[in-house]
Amino acid sequence: MNYNPSAGEIKTAVAERLSRLFGETPAEATREQMYRAVAKTVTEMLNDKRAGYKEAVAKGKAKQVYYICMEYLLGRSLKTNLENLGLADKYKEALEQMGFSLDELYECEPDAGLGNGGLGRLAACFTDSLASLDYPAFGFSICYEYGLFRQKIVDGLQIELPDNWLPGGDVWLQPRPDRVFTVRMGGRVTETWKDGRCVIGYEDTEDVEAFPYDMMISGGASDSVARLRLWKARATRSFDMSLFSQGQYAKAMEDSGSAEIISKVLYPSDNHLEGKLLRLTQQYFLTSASVQNIIRDHMAVYHRIDNLSDKVAIHINDTHPSLVIPELMRILIDDYFLSWEQAWDITVKTVSYTNHTVLPEALEKWNEDIFRFRLPRIYMIIHEINERFCRDAWEKFPGDWNRIGGMSIISYGQMHMANLAVIGSHSINGVSALHSQILKDTVFKDFYRMYPERFTNVTNGIAHRRWLCYSDKKLAKLLDGTIGPAYRHEPEKLADFKAYSEDAGVIDALRRIKHENKQSFAALLEKKTGVVIDTHSVFDVQIKRLHEYKRQLLNVLDIIGIYLDLKNNPSLDIYPRTYLFGAKAAPGYAFAKRTIQLICMLQKEIEADPRIREKLRVVFLENYCVSMAEALVPAAEISEQISLAGKEASGTGCMKLMMNGALTIGTLDGANVEMRDAVGRDNIYIFGMNAGEVEQLWREGYNSALYYARNDRLKRIVDCLDHGFAGESFADVAAYLLSGQGVADPFMCLADFDSYSRVREAMYRDYLDRDKWTVKSLMNIAGSGFFAADRAVTEYAERIWGLEKFKLN
Repeated sequence: MNYNPSAGEIKTAVAERLSRLFGETPAEATREQMYRAVAKTVTEMLNDKRAGYKEAVAKGKAKQVYYICMEYLLGRSLKTNLENLGLADKYKEALEQMGFSLDELYECEPDAGLGNGGLGRLAACFTDSLASLDYPAFGFSICYEYGLFRQKIVDGLQIELPDNWLPGGDVWLQPRPDRVFTVRMGGRVTETWKDGRCVIGYEDTEDVEAFPYDMMISGGASDSVARLRLWKARATRSFDMSLFSQGQYAKAMEDSGSAEIISKVLYPSDNHLEGKLLRLTQQYFLTSASVQNIIRDHMAVYHRIDNLSDKVAIHINDTHPSLVIPELMRILIDDYFLSWEQAWDITVKTVSYTNHTVLPEALEKWNEDIFRFRLPRIYMIIHEINERFCRDAWEKFPGDWNRIGGMSIISYGQMHMANLAVIGSHSINGVSALHSQILKDTVFKDFYRMYPERFTNVTNGIAHRRWLCYSDKKLAKLLDGTIGPAYRHEPEKLADFKAYSEDAGVIDALRRIKHENKQSFAALLEKKTGVVIDTHSVFDVQIKRLHEYKRQLLNVLDIIGIYLDLKNNPSLDIYPRTYLFGAKAAPGYAFAKRTIQLICMLQKEIEADPRIREKLRVVFLENYCVSMAEALVPAAEISEQISLAGKEASGTGCMKLMMNGALTIGTLDGANVEMRDAVGRDNIYIFGMNAGEVEQLWREGYNSALYYARNDRLKRIVDCLDHGFAGESFADVAAYLLSGQGVADPFMCLADFDSYSRVREAMYRDYLDRDKWTVKSLMNIAGSGFFAADRAVTEYAERIWGLEKFKLN
């Protein structure tokens, strides 16, 4: 197929794929068969387009970026690819002529089980923008068989079920048996001298094959197609027929099962030794296969290794892939016999690192003995990196062993991966202005003194074509008719929408679009769950990973207060409000799962009272995912971004909601700070302490019981937890807030409660003036262009990767 087929050509191509794949005609095909046939035509088109682009990049000897991340939260591919290719309308026409609905085919596709939250969604957005802006780009991750998990709520409890996405998602995966690499772990390292060189050998290792599957990531009206390569683990040893013949079936399959477990599940629980070992194995499996692939591709074009940093940029997204650094050193030294100094110079110039969190538990550390046992050669290399670094640090901070110990990669029996990432990268960036400053002031303050030139900021961004143009088509049509369509590729032009803030016709249209989006989401929710919600109520939305610092609990406490007010006086005059939560808790994260249960049991109790549910609804969205977000984000009116100040690195859900006209209530944390600057103080609702005030309160000694004792409303809410909801007591949650193990209320929900409650009530009062509210919504849309991934990716390309756009013409 050509890249701009007619509806007739599409019909012919789809019919051919149906016949080839299933032996069916369009008249006989099921919807699932038609989905696969359509997807096949799209993947073939993208493969051809990518092949042509790759060949041109190789001939032009253009620099490429390799983006390595443990997760890519892609969602569904069919809709985005058709929209990016500009073929959605033609496919719709062709399929209607064949008796099928394109929208129904979209529903046949499962969300790709390759990611969890903001980190993975950011990687997906950036890959979209890299392709759209014609930057030569290649992504690497793992082809998880079951992804994170499919969330099921039973009596308020989160149950984790396998997310078996591949039966419908494998159509987008192209196997590449010509690019298989061997990853070596365990065993013993030997050193022998030959021809004046130290030759590294291995004995009794556990070898695993990394088998690649490629997904093509289309760009919006661009020459480029990015490639995401996903590694699947499999055993290197052949099936043991002799054991099988003796009836030892399990033993015969043992090697295969041990290898394949590596790519089974995203983020296995690591609250036990086996889980920790599996996570470490996954991370090395990803980084080793990816670096071997990068070197192989580079040598195929250039036939020399000394120019690697001139032609290759490797970006490690968060701390998980930091083993890229010693793996690259291993290959340069062991396979290409470079001196340590040459290899280190190339490595540092090639690798860059984005930090995504200041939370200590997320800055990965590994037990030194486990690490040395699993990755003996990599341990040797990291040990040498650390020795050399400590000598340099001694010159910078003579005699200050405490400081140097805190910067060391290996200290007190622990391997500190964030320290490795900083030491081995030429650029380290945070993901919002506040976060990047916190990194320099606290987490990496000593590294900043040593390497000030390495630290920078790139505020996150989202794929605005997907989250605005394709997810909110009615809003996009309004924008096309007012400011013109240029914003689709130049998101900064969204600022032109401010000129319509006093246009009554535009304000009416914008309000109508929001209500129609609410109706669409409500219809989807009813279809999937049977839950019916009032589309004339305020849609107040908190959709993000369930974690204490994100403070879903603060939101729930205020809702409990409203519920208690209505129980006392059901005729209380409040505008109807619907609180929508979407979140998954990590399987081993007990308190996060308990918070979900609190939300669900509160929901159950409210639903049982007809008088109260007319004014107050709570809905927990089971198995929240990208495709659900694409329906909910355009419908949201209030965006809850209420993390404890200084804890949220950036956030990207806040940007999606803002871009679709939701108003933010939040602390001065992460991207909220820059969002306030972009939209103006009157168009965002800020509450609570800032990061400096939080730090000061910790130093002075935070006592949550004082806030409880001084605020009668708050005391009543916390006391209510003892009795609980729908027959379930939450006395443990009350204890967590007042007398928890270690520090009570560690994320200061009670300290910020009064401010939060007052500011949120002010929002609801403002909502009653629908024109005033819609103008605020318009100003948020107009101010959102800065938060597009196109801007963020351009900053990375120009300031960090040294990457230039490569167009075919």
